[in-house]
Amino acid sequence: MAAAIDATPTTLPEDLFLDVDRTSAIPLYFQIATRIEQAIVDGRLAPGARLENEVTLGQRLNMSRPTIRRAMQELVNKGLLVRRRGIGTQVVHGPVTRKVELTSLYDDLDRGGQRPATNLLVHEIVPADDVVADRLSIAAGEPVLHVRRLRLSDGVPLAVMENYLPEDYTDLTADALASRGLYQLLRGRGTQIRVAQQRIGARAATAEESRLLEIKRSGPVLTMDRTAYDTFGKAVEYGHHCYRPDNYSFEITLVNN
Repeated sequence: MAAAIDATPTTLPEDLFLDVDRTSAIPLYFQIATRIEQAIVDGRLAPGARLENEVTLGQRLNMSRPTIRRAMQELVNKGLLVRRRGIGTQVVHGPVTRKVELTSLYDDLDRGGQRPATNLLVHEIVPADDVVADRLSIAAGEPVLHVRRLRLSDGVPLAVMENYLPEDYTDLTADALASRGLYQLLRGRGTQIRVAQQRIGARAATAEESRLLEIKRSGPVLTMDRTAYDTFGKAVEYGHHCYRPDNYSFEITLVNN
């Protein structure tokens, strides 16, 4: 389940905007956005805080709704705010930057002090199709565990993750996968991920992905396909995931040998 979010709107303090210069060449929306961003960075607006609606804020500041809306959109584009249907505009942590290394998203979020949560969408044992069988180096038709999860960070949807695991792991329960990270569960069974083949890309989101990630229909998503192997060289999981690009990026260090 997602972490609980305070549903009480946070009224932005008027003194935050006392130095806004209506005669300046700097656009008003940019001045508003800059001051809200600073309040987020210095902690005056906490992650998860739900902001008052644009009409109310505009009336208090004697500014037009389009000005306030554009200011908020600037912060949404930066990944500092998120608009959620039925909830409104909320503060989130800065965009998640994930180093391209052999870790799981759950572990990365947990180490970064964010609150990972999981909505389990699919948990089933199915026969491996040709693609899954090839990735896991098993025969087509062998039973595999198929799981699909929505990963959230501080209550904000971040990634849709689909994984297939060979027969040895079909006993992983739905409750365990909903409450803990996959690699965390594998380590608990004594399985150590040694190496992985990974491909990063981008594409348009499907209708379901757009709904789950709360992005525009057919909006862009980052993708990652990975096959992970244990210390004996046996494939233990194949996954293909998609991520919100406004709240997520990959970081790669290149070394010239």
